[in-house]
Amino acid sequence: MLNTSISDSSSEPSSASLPPLEHLSFQEAIDEHQLEQYDPYNPYSYPESYAGHNGQSSEDDGQPPSANPYDLHPDQMMGYDGTAMDMYYPTPMTFTRQPLNYHLYTLPRPEALAHKYFISDDIREELQKRSETVHTTAPASLGLPDELQGYHSLVPLEPVGGERRKFGNWYSMVYRATSSNDGSTFVLRRIENFRLMQQTAFSSIEAWSRLRHPNVISVHEAFTTRAFNDSSLVVVYDDHPNAQTLYEAHIKPKAPQFQNGRLQAQSNRIAERTVWSYVIQIANAIKAVHDAGLAVRLIDPTKILVTGKNRIRIGSCGVVDVLTHDVQTDVSFLQQDDLTMFGALIFMLCCNNLAAMNNMQKAIDHLGRNYSADLKSVALFLISKAGPHKNIGQLFDMIGSRLLTELDEAQNAVDRLEGELMTELENARLVRLLCKFGFINERPEHNHETRWSETGDRYIIKLFRDYVFHQVDEMGRPVVNLTHVLACLNKLDAGTDEKIMLVSRDEQSCLVVSYREVKACIDSAFRCVSLCG
Repeated sequence: MLNTSISDSSSEPSSASLPPLEHLSFQEAIDEHQLEQYDPYNPYSYPESYAGHNGQSSEDDGQPPSANPYDLHPDQMMGYDGTAMDMYYPTPMTFTRQPLNYHLYTLPRPEALAHKYFISDDIREELQKRSETVHTTAPASLGLPDELQGYHSLVPLEPVGGERRKFGNWYSMVYRATSSNDGSTFVLRRIENFRLMQQTAFSSIEAWSRLRHPNVISVHEAFTTRAFNDSSLVVVYDDHPNAQTLYEAHIKPKAPQFQNGRLQAQSNRIAERTVWSYVIQIANAIKAVHDAGLAVRLIDPTKILVTGKNRIRIGSCGVVDVLTHDVQTDVSFLQQDDLTMFGALIFMLCCNNLAAMNNMQKAIDHLGRNYSADLKSVALFLISKAGPHKNIGQLFDMIGSRLLTELDEAQNAVDRLEGELMTELENARLVRLLCKFGFINERPEHNHETRWSETGDRYIIKLFRDYVFHQVDEMGRPVVNLTHVLACLNKLDAGTDEKIMLVSRDEQSCLVVSYREVKACIDSAFRCVSLCG
């Protein structure tokens, strides 16, 4: 737990407490040099060995550290190439959005008030990252349409350059866009060069739009457009910012990292408990789809998203139905194919290989060595020959008591989130109280009284403001103590009888008042301001 007083200079390393460089090892000398170069006012100056709020440790699952924009060349920071600029016709400068510095405004929680007034830093940072992602914009050089059937501000979610991604036999691209109706963000999957032959092809999209399930990304609508200078099919889905595909999260090779002074490869092996959680969630989604008379038709690691901690959702639903509308196939056969693709997905995840099914015996042996016999039986059942016995209901019979374990985990997650929500419940009271302070303190004039905020009850409010926010220590340094602020504001809001001493800035006046009396002064002054307004 970090200190609550962020102005305490004792947190700086003392040179007297550190051994001389000649007695340090090479790595220790580097760490010592980094600490000496650390600037507390530069949010990107953490030493490489620091694994704090915005840093990365050696156990961060191979995630690369955030780029330091202060280390970039000025031309790169401004978003243009200075060498390519014409001296007579300079290109307009474009500013690059820098990442949010969460540690600058997510202060350490007070020691005595931990888990009481603030949600955990991990949840707060994750939600802030999602919010920042939603508000990113695409560069104008991409030439994206300004408006698309009621959606605007398109941002590509896949790499624009390099090898183009395909969806079956069609080239495809995914965008995030904002709805003009309600301002919400949605994901648009575009299928290039698709010519709609019959309007009835959208009937399946209407059926998918009626399906709502926690493990299926909801489908909203589909339409064709020529806004991209071709005939494109666009299907609209719910947006889940910062989601990863199963391939990116578990199968894609990770860059090696230094551990214990050596470069070591990172293991992609998935814990069996996590695999069972995925199996149950996907099986639950498939059952909902089959009960609605539909078929998923695309169960692939690159189309299933991890949207939270072990929370997955099947995506890209309904697209195959539109693309293959001319091919009439019995839905029962398609549902059998869903189970087969589901079994292949289990082998891919357990073997960390998209081509696991190419060598069936090797995949079975690998799964049997590293996972339980129950999981192996489920995978073999799903890839077995189609028949009346092979259905999603039979799969749930095989899963058995593991459903109860998943239910327990889901309920525990709800309890944790409710607990986090409770920590923010009382914050609105303090915000309203601070707003009253803002309306009263330092008001330049009220009812033609230029010194209104300096006289009467308002003077007590001003002294109380100084008592809460403007205290200094014995050396004259500001005391930035969040615990003191929260304790005073809560006592004020409750109107306790505890007495405090308020001293004027020139130390010529001293008042002893209770929180109840200060609260009465604030209510009276705010009532005077609000009635006149």
